[in-house]
Amino acid sequence: MTIAVLSSLIRPMVEPHLPDSVEAHFYTSVAEMHELAPKAEIGWFDLEDQKPMIEAVKLAKNLKWLNSIYAGLDFLPLDLLHERGTKITNGIGINAIAIAEYVVMGMLNIAKDYRTIVRAQDRHEWLMDAPGKIELAGTRALLLGFGGIGKQVKPRLEGFGVEVVPVRRSGGDGALGPDEWRDKLGEFDWVILAVPATRETEGMIGAEEFAAMKETAVLVNVARGTVVDQPALINALQKKSIASAMLDVTTPEPLPSDHPLWGLENAHITMHLSGRAQNSMFRRSAERFVQNLQAYVAGGEIHPVFDPVLGY
Repeated sequence: MTIAVLSSLIRPMVEPHLPDSVEAHFYTSVAEMHELAPKAEIGWFDLEDQKPMIEAVKLAKNLKWLNSIYAGLDFLPLDLLHERGTKITNGIGINAIAIAEYVVMGMLNIAKDYRTIVRAQDRHEWLMDAPGKIELAGTRALLLGFGGIGKQVKPRLEGFGVEVVPVRRSGGDGALGPDEWRDKLGEFDWVILAVPATRETEGMIGAEEFAAMKETAVLVNVARGTVVDQPALINALQKKSIASAMLDVTTPEPLPSDHPLWGLENAHITMHLSGRAQNSMFRRSAERFVQNLQAYVAGGEIHPVFDPVLGY
């Protein structure tokens, strides 16, 4: 029998569809997960807290397939998983639509300065002029990261008349290559980050990049906080060398209550909520897992495969 160790939260969605050759053990606590982990050939150890997830992976010495709802798995012991030859599937694309909609929401909020309008309503004050006068139509957006999220962002922004220029390894077909985009930063009104967190992308937006942007440019980060040099971002926002930033992600998370980002009027912080802005996440994840499980026991391919060496 193939032993799968899974969260009891997904039991109702998964158990009726288990192949006969799979024996599932559903944990209801961290202690139970850690007790079951060494037996697992298949493991789905997702929790809010990353530390017990890491411990479960370490304990699961017989693990052949690790599944996760998370798209970014940089917090896991990837070297260990690679050494063991464990197959990994992640949650890339599961929340892509919700995150793409969050990008559009954030850009519209900044363009129309909706925050000022909400505050005026709280004061029962009737504004006589619109505080934000930017139209998305006719603006240009540089899209760094053209995976599951980026592919959802592009058509949505194009529907608002935004010219979207993605960055991808191959370049061409209206895209920029990885060695081209920095020289063109000053041509864009929006710089959108949707890249995975890897050694290559860590700190990829720093002081030099902010200096190269328009003073009216807006940074939108739905990737990871580590992709941005945060002190350099704070400096750029304070000096208004860029107009503003929409930050769904920060370093650290949660952001401490006394962190300077909270006090910056041109920082819009959305508390890493973009991927949670829908109610289909667990259903989609369970459906994908069941399909992969059926393929796995039949000796077929599972997807999407996460490469622990590349980090995505």
